[in-house]
Amino acid sequence: MKDDLQIQQSDHAVEEAPALNRKAVALLSGGLDSALAIYLVRRQGIDVTALHFPSFFSASDPTRVDSPVNVLARQLGVPLVLRPKGKDFIQLIRNPRYGHGKNLNPCVDCRIYTFIKARDFMRETGATFMVTGEVAGQRPMSQRRDAMRLIDKQSGCLGIVLRPLSAKVLPPTRPEVEGMVDRDQLLGVAGRGRKIQLQMASEIGLVGYSPPAGGCLLTEKVFSRRLRDLLDEKEEVTHEDLELLRVGRHIKIRPGLKIVVGRNEAENKRLKDLEKAGVMFAPLDFPGPDVLAVGSPGLEEAVLIGSIIRRYAKISSRGEWIVMSDPRAGELRIQVKAVASEDWIAASML
Repeated sequence: MKDDLQIQQSDHAVEEAPALNRKAVALLSGGLDSALAIYLVRRQGIDVTALHFPSFFSASDPTRVDSPVNVLARQLGVPLVLRPKGKDFIQLIRNPRYGHGKNLNPCVDCRIYTFIKARDFMRETGATFMVTGEVAGQRPMSQRRDAMRLIDKQSGCLGIVLRPLSAKVLPPTRPEVEGMVDRDQLLGVAGRGRKIQLQMASEIGLVGYSPPAGGCLLTEKVFSRRLRDLLDEKEEVTHEDLELLRVGRHIKIRPGLKIVVGRNEAENKRLKDLEKAGVMFAPLDFPGPDVLAVGSPGLEEAVLIGSIIRRYAKISSRGEWIVMSDPRAGELRIQVKAVASEDWIAASML
């Protein structure tokens, strides 16, 4: 990789401010900015360990060899450690101290959460400062300068978070002040433009990073609507509950009962894999979608679900029989002649 660029960052004052060393923990998201941040400090001889926080809400699976975080860690020549977000993160989404963004994204609280976890990892590994790919002014919630200072302070990381891409437009951090990092070799990027980062990636041959948007499902409108409904309905959320949010069409029958309609053969198979989360419905004498009902449907509701299955089946091949498979009551064959109204489905869609 070639050398030839620059960056900068934050405030200073940490808990007891121990002497710094040349070991850092870098938050690697899988995106371009965090990868470039690692490159900028590593080329100064800093010993860097990349840290990634997978969650169910990540767009890609970081355990895959070809995932962006793994591809980037290999190119950058740094070890990668995965620390999954736990159930406490679900509680954070329910009630973030600093609020949600446009959808269910609790960006400020999420950043504080990850910084606290990263600070704990720093203690484990003996690292004394943190590196992130944040760019001042790039994101409206968590990357305003006042928000970055708040996050550093609330996480107990004030002064030890180096943001190499924006370092020269932010106050010097302890790693810079104490000479661990040469500020002159860092950058002064600010705002939402990505021209400098893309040029730098091209010059050093960095490839395989994820796109700048779409990295977190909590920023997506439809997914957030489904998740909000789930959190309203259930206090204890299971892995299967969350998995279902990614599959099919979600239709709310009533409070306490929703259905997930498979859109293709792969989703029908996925619903069967998750059938312990509810009650399965399938067409019996015609091709059509499988449906998983989450809740306890009565007979009239079962007929309604059958009418929805018929709505999504081809008109020319619609039969009249569906089968309901309840793990407690066994199989029940139900005749359905109605077809659910498109307007009703649209109004009930999650």
